[in-house]
Amino acid sequence: MLRVYFTAEDLARVRIAPGPDHLWEISNSFQTLQRRDGTRVFGEWRRWARPRLSGSCRALSPLLPPRGYSPDFLTPTQGDSGTLQAAVDRLVSTPEPRLRADLTRMTASSQLPLWTQALAHGDPQALRRLGLALRTYHAEALAPFWQRIRAHVDADRIVRLHSLLDGGTEGLLAGLGPRFRWRAPVLEADYPVDHQLRLGGRGLTLQPSFFCWPTPITLADGDLPPVLVYPIEHETDWTHSPTGSRPGSDTLGPLLGHTRAAVLRAVRTGCSTVELARLLAVTHPAISQHLKVLRAAGLVTTVRGATRSLHVATAEGRALLHSAERPPPP
Repeated sequence: MLRVYFTAEDLARVRIAPGPDHLWEISNSFQTLQRRDGTRVFGEWRRWARPRLSGSCRALSPLLPPRGYSPDFLTPTQGDSGTLQAAVDRLVSTPEPRLRADLTRMTASSQLPLWTQALAHGDPQALRRLGLALRTYHAEALAPFWQRIRAHVDADRIVRLHSLLDGGTEGLLAGLGPRFRWRAPVLEADYPVDHQLRLGGRGLTLQPSFFCWPTPITLADGDLPPVLVYPIEHETDWTHSPTGSRPGSDTLGPLLGHTRAAVLRAVRTGCSTVELARLLAVTHPAISQHLKVLRAAGLVTTVRGATRSLHVATAEGRALLHSAERPPPP
């Protein structure tokens, strides 16, 4: 069981991360890749990814076992993480005391290969090897799907925004999903071990993660800036066409039409099927058909919750809307 203890100050300092975190998705997906559960969501991706991984990715195996502790320094919580390169650069500049402390903690339950001893002492060659393994793994296993990953995380952020508007911060925490229980002032969550996180006025960053499975994750060291990584809902066919549309493919052709454009505009900030039908005065089956075409073109994603489905424009959908709304040049 995980218990996160809030003060009144902490409730005012809860934030949702602006998008997927490259290093959290690397860590979570590499661990998920080694597991056998979650087949409905991740089975097809596992079959696709495993034969494509290069030998350099093996360096991640001892540091990211399928279950149990993995070093906190693999997912740093401070600094620039807007790009994969910035995130890896930040990781390979981890101070030696942090490297040594995390790897010492790991040796209490795992036997690590000899090269990690050099890593624990901040050896530049060992750090470069780790950085190469992270970049290679991301390129081979995640990059072809990154637009889909970002779209799902963006959609989850819209869901959380609706929860925040409806119920404030406590509504946001109570609506994180069935794995969570909000019993003010404590947030409880399913967790493989007993762990307590006392925020003490520092606030909390909620990090939605595409590959977090099956329970939320937090850092082992409670003195680090608090972050709670939680699983999001997935479309079960998210692996289809991982590289996106090929040049020349006619995916935008079916989008022509006033109603479909109105649907895309309406879901810019999230909308349910019932809300769309009411807003546009169109039948539910017609709305469903328009959404099917928009999803096939990668312009809309759907998040299915316990009580309703929320349709949200993807980054590509918003870009198309922005382009269409841009005034013509003089």
